[in-house]
Amino acid sequence: MLPVEVEMLPAAAAGDGAVMNGLTGLVNEVYAVAERGMWVGGAARSSAAEFAGLTRAGQIAVARVGAEIAGCIRIQRLDDRVAEFGMLAAAPAHRGIGVGRELVRFAECRAVAEGRNLMQLELLVPRDWSHPSKERLDAWYTRIGYRVVRTGSIDEAYPHLAPLLATPCRFVIYHKEIG
Repeated sequence: MLPVEVEMLPAAAAGDGAVMNGLTGLVNEVYAVAERGMWVGGAARSSAAEFAGLTRAGQIAVARVGAEIAGCIRIQRLDDRVAEFGMLAAAPAHRGIGVGRELVRFAECRAVAEGRNLMQLELLVPRDWSHPSKERLDAWYTRIGYRVVRTGSIDEAYPHLAPLLATPCRFVIYHKEIG
């Protein structure tokens, strides 16, 4: 089995339509399953234009198995102390080999190298029912050291997405001390 290798995408990759479309397709495919029933029909999690902007901003890392992109993650600096990861996605064909673990480890190491000592993530969960994918993610994040610090509303950070929800949801904010 080939190892999982993670790297930041160079800003120039934003101009590579095939890569941007591939990442968009990957995230939308993964989140369509992971958030099934949470969004109105046809709502897409991301777009190639969004990925291009995040790539130009130096916020997208990819995991590769051989030459194939096997996953991605967004890493951003929130302030002098806190970094955040999001848009974590592992290609279904590469699940179970540590793609997600390596992407999170990379994000944490990058944040420490940039002087941050706290990593944040947000998990959108249905307010009135349990979603199996969200329960698995909560258990996994907890197992790797993340703790819930706050629960909020999607309207707080992403008001433009709130009308696309098919069910009331809450945003669960997790933190982990790093470095």
